Amino acid sequence: MQLSIVAALVGKLAPLGRRGVASGILKRPVSGAVEVARSGLEGDEQGDRKHHGGPEKAVHHYALDHYPAWRAECPGIAGHLAAPGAFGENISTRGITEADVCIGDVYRLGTATVQVTQARQPCWRLNERFGLPTMARRVQESGRTGWYYRVLDEGRVGPGDGFALVDRCAEDWPLARILQVLYHDTLDRDLLRQLAELSPLAPSWRGLARRRLERHSVEDWSRRLDTPTDHP
Repeated sequence: MQLSIVAALVGKLAPLGRRGVASGILKRPVSGAVEVARSGLEGDEQGDRKHHGGPEKAVHHYALDHYPAWRAECPGIAGHLAAPGAFGENISTRGITEADVCIGDVYRLGTATVQVTQARQPCWRLNERFGLPTMARRVQESGRTGWYYRVLDEGRVGPGDGFALVDRCAEDWPLARILQVLYHDTLDRDLLRQLAELSPLAPSWRGLARRRLERHSVEDWSRRLDTPTDHP
């Protein structure tokens, strides 16, 4: 199936929310082709390099298909959803979602080649971006998280460029299934063992599965999902 890129987007660091935290979540579409390097799209920035960016999260893809559901469920944020980029995505498309994408999928993205490494783990910056304190939790619960790529071959991408599946190595593991394990069937030991051994999955996510198996418990999500209360 051949799809096309609706928008390629990059963001510079800017103060976000009441705390003024430096963030690159506010993305803007590029008018022409942009370089896709191992570290991500040229000109794109991240404020928290510990949790955002890096080779396993070089490019963030979010389905424009999800925008109507968000408008219906959260009318108060509709103003943020007038154009692609609301979720900090670098790539926007129609016609493919977490139900269609499998971990390890290799795609031709413009002239670059990229591989799916993990779904997004929403964080509280989404709360600040949308002005909705529960937004990160809503994204996690919905499974409409978006996903990340590692860059296998550098190239260029721009609006209207092609997007096509090149190779699939883990057809039993669509992202929707992985999200179900991580956030709903959280202590299913058989599924966690499979995730821990799923080689195309980002090392941090395989490690998370191993820790759950070792500790027989789920990690605390509150620090990631809940906006810090130490506002100025």
